Amino acid sequence: MPDELHWKTAAELAELYRSGAVSPVEAVDAALERMERADSALNIMVTKTEDQARTQAKEAEKRLRAGEELPALFGIPMTVKDLAETAGVRTTYGCTAFAEYVPDFDAIGWARLKEQGAILLGKTTTPEFGLLGVTDSKLTGTTGNPWNPGYTPGGSSGGAAAAVMAGVGPVAWGSDGGGSIRVPAALCGAVGIKPSIGRVPTADSIDGDGTDGPIARTVLDAALLLDATNGHHPSDRFSVPRDTRSYAEAALAPGDLTGVRINACWDVGQHVLDPDVRNLFNDALDDLRAAGATVEEVGIELPDTSIYFDHINGYDYLQFAEEMAQGDVEVWPMITEMAERAKSVTGRQVHRAFRQGKTDIYNAFQAALGDADFLVTPTTPVAAFPHGGHTGPTRLVDGQEVPPLGLLIHSMTEPPAHAGLPALSVPGGFTPEGLPIGLQFIGRLWADADVVSVAARYERATTWHTRHPEL
Repeated sequence: MPDELHWKTAAELAELYRSGAVSPVEAVDAALERMERADSALNIMVTKTEDQARTQAKEAEKRLRAGEELPALFGIPMTVKDLAETAGVRTTYGCTAFAEYVPDFDAIGWARLKEQGAILLGKTTTPEFGLLGVTDSKLTGTTGNPWNPGYTPGGSSGGAAAAVMAGVGPVAWGSDGGGSIRVPAALCGAVGIKPSIGRVPTADSIDGDGTDGPIARTVLDAALLLDATNGHHPSDRFSVPRDTRSYAEAALAPGDLTGVRINACWDVGQHVLDPDVRNLFNDALDDLRAAGATVEEVGIELPDTSIYFDHINGYDYLQFAEEMAQGDVEVWPMITEMAERAKSVTGRQVHRAFRQGKTDIYNAFQAALGDADFLVTPTTPVAAFPHGGHTGPTRLVDGQEVPPLGLLIHSMTEPPAHAGLPALSVPGGFTPEGLPIGLQFIGRLWADADVVSVAARYERATTWHTRHPEL
């Protein structure tokens, strides 16, 4: 095989394994070799599991050669974000207080992937407990973007998205509470899916906004991970039964976008968009129309963003800051500032945010969808930007003063998360600087397979997903 084995997709590797053209040992060796190069350039790994991966690859090779019928992900090398527990493998949550923590259990999503035979290459970088919009951590430092190491990959699944796009395994497992899968996917040129509320369970979930999910280089590969991980688990009271539809089949469904009705919202009610992103978004709308879709532009009216930053998330930041202070662990100033603001939030405000606020957000998306099948937006208002501390740098965007870019980049992904809706980011073009931007498809509640299908059809109509960065 050529030395480009690290660019093969999971679906391609599965076929190559079964034809005997490539073995899991070769694929894992190629991924590990790539990991060393990418990690030195980008700082994407917290913990590497080379020996374990090679042992599992040899066992996978034996079983494949024996002709066993095995799952599609059997023998596929991948990484896991360091917020997900991995039994026997260090899990730090991006925090110095957990620098040596080794759990004796697996997070539900990873447990299901492991049951399918996926091979762990290692754990990827994340900010402390995923609480920042960029992937900076006092434990691991700053993670770079594979298209420009001096730029951020976003957060909080920044290491996972950078690993995938650097060729360190075709797929990765991340998490998304307000864009932490979709934002890094967009900024790194990958595919990232936030499933519907409860579709992929997490243990002891207290709020259905957050979810684990896949990052990949193609929609099909991401769909394979969703097929392996969706379905009810008794430890998650928000979790729902396994979907009756196959996401992989939805991704492979033939045809173009003829008859598909799409409403396009350029700013998700945030009233700010970088001109380069606007131009690429308009080009993407033309691509959707050329593929047969009917596209209409719409607006959306959302509640004030303080509802879901201070009122909904504030207590999490307050609790985190207090626990870290008790452990004599320094926290980022932004987290301290949010914790201080949370002290003035009343119980009535929190109650209204969780009860009425989320309902208002959900209803706003239903109004924006109207009679259409999907809503499409830019995933982020700007492309990747230079490193600039834990909140990212500040700059004018389209002549407007905006929050630091590390906060701004989640402004279009937070709202659909609080509505519980399925949302998928797929590569949607490249800026004149050569940086990718994402196109976000938002579907109706539980219509995950439909979102996968429309994104896959758009992907087939474009070539953005075929580009790879040079490292």
